Amino acid sequence: MQAAEGVWQIRADNPGPMTGSGTNSYVLHGPEGAVVIDPGPALPAHLAALRAALRGAPLRAVLLTHPHLDHSALVGALKAETGAPVYGFGAAHAGRSAVMEGLVANGLRGGGEGVDEAFTPDVAIGDGALLRLAGLQLEAIHTPGHMGAHLCYALGNILFSGDHVMGWASTLISPPDGDMAQYMASLAKLAARHWQQFLPGHGAAVSDPAARLAELAQHRRAREAAIVTALRAAPARPAELARQLYTDTPPALLPAAARNILAHLIDLHDRNVVTPDGALGAEAIFKFIRE
Repeated sequence: MQAAEGVWQIRADNPGPMTGSGTNSYVLHGPEGAVVIDPGPALPAHLAALRAALRGAPLRAVLLTHPHLDHSALVGALKAETGAPVYGFGAAHAGRSAVMEGLVANGLRGGGEGVDEAFTPDVAIGDGALLRLAGLQLEAIHTPGHMGAHLCYALGNILFSGDHVMGWASTLISPPDGDMAQYMASLAKLAARHWQQFLPGHGAAVSDPAARLAELAQHRRAREAAIVTALRAAPARPAELARQLYTDTPPALLPAAARNILAHLIDLHDRNVVTPDGALGAEAIFKFIRE
């Protein structure tokens, strides 16, 4: 479907608890060709839909918001067919904070979010990079949080927001690739600018970006406050806090909820609000120490 002038959204047939109605890929048509943002999962029908959406235009570039397989798995096939260079922030674990790198060194592993460990861009781009592709100008905005390597792309005041901001759900923040401190800083960074529309990696377009950014920030502040209140009453592990606080969440999604809780706890630990009994990690028992 047409998402904006010259922008076509192709939704992959990969619905699920973590992908909503499916992963959104975008084909942008400019006066000198086309650009694809997030080729999507490795589904032959989705690749065929991308080909059709190009409508014969030469593909000048593939842009990736972040290397999760539901966004990146078709990068190789699209590049092999077209020769288009692939742009992204970096390899799968680029952009991790020093805190997360330290936790990895101490044994913390991801929560199974489908990281594309093999991904490496042809062109690594950083925050504020201006890309002139297919006769279009896009700005790369580094928005770590969901992943350290997460980028959003601005086309004027339209933002391709990947998994950083979505309308259908809040973003999974799963350490060590997810980082709550980075996520909150990235929300504030986007909130400092005026946007007309967000076109996300999953779900429908966000028509009131300022309101959605404020809503997501408030949601995380409220979750943090609930965690602190719970730990004031008694020490607990992340999984125990998830069962206590995510009361309306189906049991199958509680492991993901526990990763969100862990992200908050790591941030709170870094701010000296809570402390683990032993090594900082997913199985640690956390206790409140001070406001």
